[in-house]
Amino acid sequence: MKESTSNGVRARLALVAAAALFSTGGAAIKASSWNAFQVASIRSLVAAAALLIAIPATRRGWTRRTFVAALAFGSTMVFFVLANKLTTSANAIFLQSTAPLYLVVLGPWLLREVNRLRDVVFMAVMAVGLGFFFAGAVPPASTAPHPFEGNLVALLSGISWALTVAGMRWLGTSGESHTAPIAAVVAGNMITCVICLPLALPAPALSAGDAAAVLYLGVFQIAAAYVCLTSGLRHIPALEASLLLLVEPVLNPLWAWLVHGERPGAWALWGGAIILAATAAKARRDG
Repeated sequence: MKESTSNGVRARLALVAAAALFSTGGAAIKASSWNAFQVASIRSLVAAAALLIAIPATRRGWTRRTFVAALAFGSTMVFFVLANKLTTSANAIFLQSTAPLYLVVLGPWLLREVNRLRDVVFMAVMAVGLGFFFAGAVPPASTAPHPFEGNLVALLSGISWALTVAGMRWLGTSGESHTAPIAAVVAGNMITCVICLPLALPAPALSAGDAAAVLYLGVFQIAAAYVCLTSGLRHIPALEASLLLLVEPVLNPLWAWLVHGERPGAWALWGGAIILAATAAKARRDG
């Protein structure tokens, strides 16, 4: 019993650590002077290498399904970096957090999951929260030079993240090995690196600050975070895990404010609050 309790505590701490590491992405992306494709390409190269070293099991057993899920994950990686370069960190993470809305829409087709009345209510509430991000004009800022375009890219990030989650579920229910999801993360990072590399050229000027930011993003914000995530998910029920991972969108705007003085608009904060509350309520009901 004591050992089981200890495992549970460590698993919860691992999930909170994963969420906290994920949450630093926006601030770290904005800290680099490199363009979005340069950050995305090198960050993913570092992350893939770190994961292959940290988890040897990810080097084998790749299948066609691995690459299908990896394509969705890689798209998310690119869209999220682009969104953070264009709009506020808060908008980027809150709009990506609308992924459950698209899962409700896509579930019947991709996963043969039947929607219920409460799922329709959830969709309506999420749609209201989504609308808040486009309700008022947000003036450009040094860390968010093109907020409207960034919000649109962040929406794409939410859709691709929903496809990623569906792909990971597909891997988990198709008899693949337990390392299949993390292998898809490695493959997704490799795909991101290769696709973004031509757009990242010519090579960016190398400074200590830029190198530190991108190395941090690859090693800690992605690789270490996913190691913590996969470790914690083995011992924690899905409901509790999903609620603990809400730490990410809560902390993300805080880091951007502390590091860059970036302040999200009032409409975005209200929209984010609605999205997070709806997600937490749905997780609790589904659990």
